[in-house]
Amino acid sequence: MDFRPKTPATPAARRKEPPVQRGGPLGPPPPSGPPAPWRKRLMSRRLNTYPPFLGAGIRVVRFAPDLTCFDVRMKLRWWNRNVIGTHFGGSLYMMCDPFYVLILIAALGEDHVVWDKAARIRFWRPGRGTVYARFHVPPEEIAEIRRLAAEQDKVEPTYVARVVDDRGKIVAQVEKELHVRRR
Repeated sequence: MDFRPKTPATPAARRKEPPVQRGGPLGPPPPSGPPAPWRKRLMSRRLNTYPPFLGAGIRVVRFAPDLTCFDVRMKLRWWNRNVIGTHFGGSLYMMCDPFYVLILIAALGEDHVVWDKAARIRFWRPGRGTVYARFHVPPEEIAEIRRLAAEQDKVEPTYVARVVDDRGKIVAQVEKELHVRRR
């Protein structure tokens, strides 16, 4: 099944939209490292009971045992919808906020500092119903960041997360710039 959007008919709607992932709203999860059941349960509890996530209805539905990939879902509820009946833009951003930092902190360890430096969100269409996002940093990219941080004063990678609806249509796109350096 192809989830790529059809070409819009109106000039205003013809802006260049990024391609949508295949295989459902998020597609199949990427392969990950060996499982750690206790770590997985603990991380799941911590993330899903984090007060801002609870308040917005954000749920981590799946993540890799090595913490290099997270799948997140947010259902539209009465407490997280705006005046026109769609997801609050702030809630859409919040579901994307911590994950790239968490991935790099877990992968690089305590001898690296990882911070958000900048963020930008672009809304493509109203978020109606359940929305999803996937955050993934491949091991090769983590190794490259580690190498660059050892050679340079700092590394500032940029990641793009797409928030999609049930049909795989892009609702919002969040660009996150991080700051990574050795301690």
